[in-house]
Amino acid sequence: MGRKNTDLKERHAHILELVTKNKRIEVSALAEALGVSNVTMRKDLDTLESQGVLRREHGYAVLDGMEDISGRLAYHYESKQKIAGQAVSLIQDGDTVMIENGSCCALLAEEIATQRQDVTIVTNSAFIADFVRKKGSVHLVLLGGAYQNDSQVCVGPLLKQSAGNFFVSRLFIGTDGYTREAGFTNRDHMRAQAVRDMARQATEVIVLTESEKFSSQGVVPLNISARVSTIITDDNIPDSVREDLSSQGKTILTVPADGPLPK
Repeated sequence: MGRKNTDLKERHAHILELVTKNKRIEVSALAEALGVSNVTMRKDLDTLESQGVLRREHGYAVLDGMEDISGRLAYHYESKQKIAGQAVSLIQDGDTVMIENGSCCALLAEEIATQRQDVTIVTNSAFIADFVRKKGSVHLVLLGGAYQNDSQVCVGPLLKQSAGNFFVSRLFIGTDGYTREAGFTNRDHMRAQAVRDMARQATEVIVLTESEKFSSQGVVPLNISARVSTIITDDNIPDSVREDLSSQGKTILTVPADGPLPK
């Protein structure tokens, strides 16, 4: 069963690589590229469509725009899966964790739902809540607030009030960029404030991000460096960034940029 599930994940990752590259590709072309039947490919696409990471359209698989979270989820899907697989090793059955919005975070929530028992996820992400609601034995608490349609998250004063009802050992977040001067950054000031409000309710913050984000910079510093204990990324992280983070006492866990999923 384990090998079968791994094969399925690898096939889904390959599908998303091809759809991300082409934006729109025929179902028959995908089936030929992966060496499976059209029936198997349609089943795979049904699964991925139900997860919101692509759409089927008149014999084609179509990727939504990169501004939509489902489009971001498909981008570097295999690396993000491996990052999520590493992150779930930090979580035990029965834990309560906070998870902020983001594609790596959504895949972590999926790993929790399928690999752990009776974990409670407290999140401000309606996308994540919907993404895992039918999987495993995960318990979901959706924090309230002003709803952002594009990112599908709740933000603002009500989010701060809602988050204040919880205190957890770990908050998992994504990031839009990093610089030595500003630390981890976000593109949106309301989402950045939501991260800060959630971080106050956690003993430690764990950042999940693919390595290319270390070459990007959001416009809003998160200003939570003191609470960040661990960064989980792929092994293409620049040496200069690794050294900078290590000098701050942060733990850096890496997964292979290519190769098998972590066990």
